[in-house]
Amino acid sequence: MTTTFSIVRHAAHDWLGRGFAGRQPDVSLNAQGREEAGALVRRLQGVPLDAIYCSPQPRTQQTAAPLAAQRGLEIRVEAAFDEVDLGEWQGRTFDEVRDQEAWKHWLAHRGSAQPPGGEPFAEVARRASAGLRRLAELHPQQHVLVVSHGDVIKAMVATVLGLSLDNLESFDIAPCSISVIAMGREWAQVRLLNSVGAA
Repeated sequence: MTTTFSIVRHAAHDWLGRGFAGRQPDVSLNAQGREEAGALVRRLQGVPLDAIYCSPQPRTQQTAAPLAAQRGLEIRVEAAFDEVDLGEWQGRTFDEVRDQEAWKHWLAHRGSAQPPGGEPFAEVARRASAGLRRLAELHPQQHVLVVSHGDVIKAMVATVLGLSLDNLESFDIAPCSISVIAMGREWAQVRLLNSVGAA
């Protein structure tokens, strides 16, 4: 019984590249992001979808909205795929934390890292992977769209590949990229990673 997950990072917003959007409630897609969300409908044309799950953050639901409308599917919110709780880093720019030892540790040793006052990254990997397993049980033999966040998706991929969380900087998950994970009862396999063209 195989469940196929198309896992999409949310589309562009104004915090990208400059700071930590985190779980701020007012972060929405910008004009570029809305274009990317619209293009996702065309990119996934021909891919069957049975369910759509999104992080609680509005930018993930906005990314999925055009596709959900086109397919007539409900967007279901799943906390397992939420953005990392960034604690004191949330709402700050990269320049503001660049010299912090905690940030250097975050980049080099993600498996044991934790933002000041935030969530240990190992817990992010655990909850996101458990979320996929739970959905695989709910949707056997189905194709499920999951819209989440860059580091959260990296954690899912690393877990499936048996890759150390310390090596997350060795691959990218771009805005509105598509990765595909197939999952059975006793196995999981990465079938596509960080696709930014047609799926």
